[in-house]
Amino acid sequence: MNKPKLLLHSCCGPCSSYVLSYLKEDFDITLLYYNPNIYPRKEYYKRYDEQKRLIKEMFNDEIKIMKCNYVPLVYFFKAFKRRKDKEGQKRCHICYELRMKKCAKLAKKNNFDYFTTTLSVSPYKNSDVLNEIGKSLQDKYHINYLESNFKKKDGYKKSIEYSKKYNLYRQNYCGCKYSKH
Repeated sequence: MNKPKLLLHSCCGPCSSYVLSYLKEDFDITLLYYNPNIYPRKEYYKRYDEQKRLIKEMFNDEIKIMKCNYVPLVYFFKAFKRRKDKEGQKRCHICYELRMKKCAKLAKKNNFDYFTTTLSVSPYKNSDVLNEIGKSLQDKYHINYLESNFKKKDGYKKSIEYSKKYNLYRQNYCGCKYSKH
């Protein structure tokens, strides 16, 4: 029996580690690396390289990766007016929507059955906001959104354990220049 196809947006290897292990038995997963928010460029590529390494070492390259071009101005134009927001406020919601919208559009265009994001594994991300955005995009683009709160069932704790096991680079800020203190 064929598994449903899932396009899974990922911000980094540590966040995707647990989510991939949790979903891989039920879905044919393609990981989407679309993160124009990450600053600086060197950080973006460091996270991408770790993502690829995780898939190779933890999943024997069985997970496909779809990578989009790095165009940080897309994010900065949307977030600049909210640059003074604290972490978790409207600037972050704009960022979630930007990345999830790309995921929904690509999922629809490439005939996936579902789309979702690894972002809800983080205790710093509001799963209710992420799921509201996902359901809105589901309605707009007519593609199924896989509702999630991956931090449940110790998801975040398990992502930390996987990070240690695979010696993954764990960044100390979300990604954008406004969150880098």
